Amino acid sequence: MNAGETERRPWIVGVSGASGTPYAAAVLRALLAAGESVDLVVSRASRLTLLDETGISFRDAHWQEDLREWLARGADGKPGTFAVDVDDVRHWSAGDLAAGPSSGSYPSKGMLIVPASTACVAGVALGLSKDLLQRAASVVLKERRRLVVAVRETPLNGQTLRHLVTLDDAGATVLPASPAFYAGATHIQDLVDFVAGRVLDAAGVGHTLYRRWEGELGGGSRTT
Repeated sequence: MNAGETERRPWIVGVSGASGTPYAAAVLRALLAAGESVDLVVSRASRLTLLDETGISFRDAHWQEDLREWLARGADGKPGTFAVDVDDVRHWSAGDLAAGPSSGSYPSKGMLIVPASTACVAGVALGLSKDLLQRAASVVLKERRRLVVAVRETPLNGQTLRHLVTLDDAGATVLPASPAFYAGATHIQDLVDFVAGRVLDAAGVGHTLYRRWEGELGGGSRTT
């Protein structure tokens, strides 16, 4: 790094195999809109979910092209809904355990796992590090950086609940992907953006994804 050059400190975004790829897309778009750098890890299982939910094949060799197509889609699957610049995204293969985020000396602001499957939750809670996503999360925890886990599953059994408590005890923020309705949602994208906004709230990143509660009943149902 040259003198005077600012060190790049990205948010690591891990996408696991749970249903809910629109949540990940909304978080990624909002991070980039906020001027944040992003390191992206897309698990093998999540690529199957992405293919099923959007028809997009996420390929390591063509990740920029595939990411642009993915982030341009709305939650309803309509192509070309958003214009997105992915120049400040760095992609790491989930199988690359020698990647930057596998080390505590690699600079990052923290990690957001969106969505987080129960298998991913278990792997991180138990410290399995079976792929880069789990390893990066373990590193973030040991370095005392922010880890937000947007778990997307229902119902939750006792074993998963115990894993979530373990993550909470370790300092992670456990954030169920549960939309609220007080913000006056009128479209599926509004519900997705609410969850994405709460993820960014937990990370301390500014955004305008949803209407915040202002202490006035009925405010969300009014037209503006």
